[in-house]
Amino acid sequence: QVQLVESGGGLVQAGGSLRLSCVVSGRFFSLDDMGWYRQAPGKQREWVATITNRGGTLYADSVEGRFTISRDNVKGAVYLQMYSLRSEDTAVYYCKVMVRVVSTGRWNDYWGQGTQVTVSS
Repeated sequence: QVQLVESGGGLVQAGGSLRLSCVVSGRFFSLDDMGWYRQAPGKQREWVATITNRGGTLYADSVEGRFTISRDNVKGAVYLQMYSLRSEDTAVYYCKVMVRVVSTGRWNDYWGQGTQVTVSS
């Protein structure tokens, strides 16, 4: 069974930095697009960034220039380096990965459990 395990959240002051990690475990053939989403209290989950299997990156306007997404295909991991954090970045951050699983040979989307990021002003 495939699982995504996130780490790296925490409390940081405005202007500070954090690095989130998400590691895919279980039996899988390959990984396609990997991304990060976030959900602030009382708001809908929103997309933050995506990295394709070829390394192409896309960012939401709200984080462009401040966040960097990267991946390590050997480790089956995706990272989100966050700089110049603002109070409005406070949210639970989720990773999402498209995985081709061994059990069926099919591609499925999997989500991490979420990690809290709190930015104090």
